[in-house]
Amino acid sequence: MSDHVYKKTEIVGSSKTSIEDAIEQAIKRADKTLKHLDWFEVVDTRGHIETGEVAHYQVTLKIGFRLSD
Repeated sequence: MSDHVYKKTEIVGSSKTSIEDAIEQAIKRADKTLKHLDWFEVVDTRGHIETGEVAHYQVTLKIGFRLSD
């Protein structure tokens, strides 16, 4: 197995549906511009409330990706 060097970047995803959807949408979007995505870490979860109900879920993710040779 080769040694790898990784870089981390922080992104924020949001969804009207769920925390899981916010995570998935953020990763799908990051995959369009970053290569070699390997892992993610949820570092913050929050939401927006309107008239006593959850209007949006928002998650902050750290995304790890391998640097190219």
